[in-house]
Amino acid sequence: MIRFYLAFYVAKIVKAILRCLHRNATQVPGRVALSICPNFLEYIAKPNTIITVTGTNGKTTVSNLILEILEANGKNVISNKFGSNINSGIASCLLSGASFFNKAKNEIAVLEMDERSSLKILPYLKPTYLVCINLFRDSIRRNAHADFIFNIINSALSKDTKLILNADDLISSNLGKENSKVYFGINKLETDLKESINIINDARICPKCGTKLKYNYVRYHHIGNAYCPGCGYKSPDADYKITNIDYEKNIITVEHEKQIYNYNMISDSIFNIYNMLAVITLLQEIGIEPEQLQENFKNHKIVESRFSKKNINGINVIKHLSKGQNPIACSCVFDYIKKEKGSKEIILLLYDYFDAKESSENMTWLYDCDFEFLNTKSIEKIVIGGPRCQDFYLRLLIAGVNKEKLVCAQKPEDTAEYLSLNNKNDIYVLYDVYTETIANDVCKKIENRINNEVSIEENDQAV
Repeated sequence: MIRFYLAFYVAKIVKAILRCLHRNATQVPGRVALSICPNFLEYIAKPNTIITVTGTNGKTTVSNLILEILEANGKNVISNKFGSNINSGIASCLLSGASFFNKAKNEIAVLEMDERSSLKILPYLKPTYLVCINLFRDSIRRNAHADFIFNIINSALSKDTKLILNADDLISSNLGKENSKVYFGINKLETDLKESINIINDARICPKCGTKLKYNYVRYHHIGNAYCPGCGYKSPDADYKITNIDYEKNIITVEHEKQIYNYNMISDSIFNIYNMLAVITLLQEIGIEPEQLQENFKNHKIVESRFSKKNINGINVIKHLSKGQNPIACSCVFDYIKKEKGSKEIILLLYDYFDAKESSENMTWLYDCDFEFLNTKSIEKIVIGGPRCQDFYLRLLIAGVNKEKLVCAQKPEDTAEYLSLNNKNDIYVLYDVYTETIANDVCKKIENRINNEVSIEENDQAV
C-alpha cells in the first residue's frame, strides 16, 4: 500500500501541475501512477456502481449517451469522456473522482474501455455492468481478429459482473459463460437476408462443434440470427428487443417482459439503433424507468464529431465518421449511403494519418471492406483525398466503379474543389478518426463554394 499512496499523491501533484499549465491531464497522471504502482487500479477508490462499455464499434456513442442520461436523471457520475479509454486514461479518471484521502466522490462511473486493454483493466475494476455492443474485425495490426479480442475480454471478466450483450452478434453474445447476462436485439426486418452479402463474415461455423451455421436471417456481416444443425447451438433470445422501426415517424418500438414502449430514434442508421438499444437495456437494468428514458431520448442526437448534417442553399452536406482501418464500420456507412434516397457525391478522407506517422499505413483492410456498395447509379462522383488516394482508387476500380466517377486529390484540403454540385446532389464527407480536423475544413470550403456558386447561379436564372 505504501507504493500505492506514493503513486496516488505523486499523480495528484502531476495532475495539479498540468491543470495550472492549462493541460487536460486526462492520461499523464494515470500513466505516472501506473509506472509507480502497476496495480494502481486495484486500490484507487471507486464508485459503488461501475459501468464499462466496450466493443469494436459504437462504444464512444454508447458511453456518452449513458453518461448524459444518467446526469439528466440527477445521478452523480464520473467518466473518461474527455480522456483515454486504456488503463492510464481510466486511472486518471478515477484519480479525479477520488478525494485527497482516497474516498470516491461519485456514485457511478461510466468508463469507455478499449477492448484490447481489458486484461489491464477488468481484473482490477471488477465492474458492476459491462456493455459489449459488438465484436468485429478492426485494425489488423492491432486487433488481429474478432476471436482474438473475444478471448482477451473473456479471460479478464469477473464472474460478478453483469453483462449487457448483443443477442444478434454471434461473437460477443458468447462472452462470460458463468456471468449473469441480459441480451438486446432487433427482430427480423424486411431488409434482412438469408445469406451475408458482405466480403467478411467471421461467424460462419458453430463455436461449439465447428459445424457450418445456418442463418434464419442476416442483417450485415455476422449480425443476425443463426443456429447449428449439428449440436443445436443458436443465437440467444433477446430480453430487450426492437419489434418495429418506423423510419417515417423516426420511432423504434422496444418490448421487455411484455411491456412495450416507443422511443425517438437518435439516428436512422442500423448501427446507431443498436447503440440506442444497448443504452436503453443498461439504463433500465440499473433502475431508470422507461417513461423517463422516453423523455431523455426526445432531444438526443449523435454528437457532431460522429455525424452532422447541414442544408446549405438546398444542398445537404453530411459529415460522417467512417473509421479507416475498420472494414466493418466503413462497409456499414457505405451501405447506409447507398440506401439513402437521391443522387450523391462523396469525399473520402479515410487515410490513417495516425498510423502513417509510425511507419507506413496498412492498406490490407481495403480488401475486407465492401467498396462494392459505392458502385451504384445514385453516386455520381467520388473524390478521394490524401496521400494514399491511389490505393483507394484501385480498390474502387476493382469494386466496379466507373473510373469517370473517380477523382484523386493528393492534398485532402483540395477535395472540395472537385465536387460538381450538379442537381444539388447530397454531399457526404467520410473521414477517419484522425482526419476530423481536415474534414471540418473541407466542409467549410464546400459551404463557401455552395454559397458563392449555387447562389450566383440561382440569381442568374431568376434574372
